[in-house]
Amino acid sequence: MSNRVLIVDDDAEIMDWLSTDLKLSGFYTETASDGLTGLQKSQSGNYDIIILDVMMPQMDGFEVCKNLRRSAKTKDIPTILLTAKGTLEDKVIGFGSGADDYLVKPFDIQELLVRMRALLRRTGSKEPSREEVLESGDLKLHPDSLEVNVNDKLTKLTPTEFEILYCLMQHINQAVSLTTLLNEVWGYDSDEDVRMVRVHIGGLRNKIEPNPKYPRYLHTVTNVGYRLVPWGEG
Repeated sequence: MSNRVLIVDDDAEIMDWLSTDLKLSGFYTETASDGLTGLQKSQSGNYDIIILDVMMPQMDGFEVCKNLRRSAKTKDIPTILLTAKGTLEDKVIGFGSGADDYLVKPFDIQELLVRMRALLRRTGSKEPSREEVLESGDLKLHPDSLEVNVNDKLTKLTPTEFEILYCLMQHINQAVSLTTLLNEVWGYDSDEDVRMVRVHIGGLRNKIEPNPKYPRYLHTVTNVGYRLVPWGEG
């Protein structure tokens, strides 16, 4: 069965181009021409992935993404933001809204397909075998609900933050390279996406660290990647 894609973009030319090329690549597509309509449509359809423009009438892509994450029906659907705004600050806002990936216009359709397939592989690999709770001291990761319990405080993670923390906890107290994170979390390795990893690490630190500016547990390993030390030893 073809993966179902919802494309939300107020530019009819871009929306038609994406829809046509994705159909040729084996996807089933539906479209919406503004954020509010896209959000409404997402609640009635069973989509495997959602592609969102950022600058749209009615509701921008950031707000749509926040609402998708609040809804039980759509909270786990992988979402890619498409935008002409490519600064690091824009990406921080995008990932903070709950997006899984961020692609700057103009882009090549093949790059979009690589990112889509990586996200679909990731979500498709979440089998019941990961129902166990991973623990390190007072840090508890709940794979079934994408939540982390830190010192008895329960916090919701985005799907990407969850995958990063899951990977680091699988290699507790070991340096995990950026290449390993890109391969295990996104399913591909690209030097251009190193900044994307750093943005997600920043969001994760904001949720699990006592003081994100001076992290005690999620350490940067210079010229390598990141290391999560056992909780209580930071």
